[in-house]
Amino acid sequence: MTRGNDHFSVLDSIDRRILQTLQENARITNQALAETVNLSPSACLARVRRLEAAGVLMGAHAAVEIERVQPTVVVFAEVRLASHRPQDFARFEEKIRALPQVIEAAQVSGSFDYLLKVAVPDINAWRILADSLSMEDYGIAQITSLIRMGEVKRFTGYPIDGVRSPNGKR
Repeated sequence: MTRGNDHFSVLDSIDRRILQTLQENARITNQALAETVNLSPSACLARVRRLEAAGVLMGAHAAVEIERVQPTVVVFAEVRLASHRPQDFARFEEKIRALPQVIEAAQVSGSFDYLLKVAVPDINAWRILADSLSMEDYGIAQITSLIRMGEVKRFTGYPIDGVRSPNGKR
């Protein structure tokens, strides 16, 4: 494995099958994974540990249907910062990481700087959070809220071998 963004150059087809299989079923036993990718269990485990050590495989997470657990409103928030100095981005990111309601955050290009995915119990909780983000020292110029009305497709993993068009071509 290498450092930086060039891990993909040293991943072989077995590594890619391991990653794809683990995305589909993170609870698969090492024995079953080894059988799926045609390796011995010890060789398969060594590869999984190498992928983890290299930071390519970053953990396993359970998919929770949160609305069955508690009332939840999911908000996508487009955030534009007031200033675009490196320290402004760093300050905002540090503060956002500390908020448990922010379940995902991405710096993006375009007419706003960040897209946040926020989970709150209700719209009033979002209003309170958005007001506090705007008033405190987050450096925010504008927040645009988009309320998720329904989930059409849940994230289940990245396409490991590239994205194919509907006709099967890359």
